[in-house]
Amino acid sequence: MNKTVLIVDDDDILRNTLARGLRNDGFNVLTAPSAENAREILSRISVDAIVLDRMMTGTDGLTFLQERRGSGDKTPVIMLTAMTGPENAIAGLSGGANDYLAKPFQMRELVLRLNNIIRQNDTPARKMPRGLIFTDNEFFITNPTAPSAPAAILGLSGEEKKLLQNLTSPTGNIAPAAPMVAKRLRSKLNLVLSNLDIITIRGRGYKLIDLSANTNNNGDTV
Repeated sequence: MNKTVLIVDDDDILRNTLARGLRNDGFNVLTAPSAENAREILSRISVDAIVLDRMMTGTDGLTFLQERRGSGDKTPVIMLTAMTGPENAIAGLSGGANDYLAKPFQMRELVLRLNNIIRQNDTPARKMPRGLIFTDNEFFITNPTAPSAPAAILGLSGEEKKLLQNLTSPTGNIAPAAPMVAKRLRSKLNLVLSNLDIITIRGRGYKLIDLSANTNNNGDTV
């Protein structure tokens, strides 16, 4: 079944261009020129994902998204922004966006990211552990007990980032790595997320575990 996407953008040309491109890729598409119009649509229709512009007249995209999350709406959202810099990505992720995309961008990239967040929403086993977000080739951390607190980039070396990607694709993967790389990554995670740990699976590699899940992992700590 084709997935339904709502595009919320006050730029008529961009909104119509995105709608045409997504329809060509097989999506069912609804459009709204404002957050106010989007609220009315969402009061009647459930969608699989929202493409949301951050800077709009009237209610801006970030405020609209925070309102939706505050009401319990978990619909996956990609935020579009002409604002660059990691602080803007952090603001969007902290506000509840699943991903963000800086303008200008290729339609193919938007399609790939939409498919990714929809798949993650449809397949819980592929979701990131609580407190961890991966987007735009960076890992971000959030406070699982305080969802409104700002997100922050998790500073990792190239080797550490590669290992964490392997451990979360999907979460539960067992991945090989140099012991020192695994140890450094574990130390960095332990400093910011008490619910996550890395254990050694003897003869196979390492595994990321969520301690709050109360699972039997049959491994040793790094």
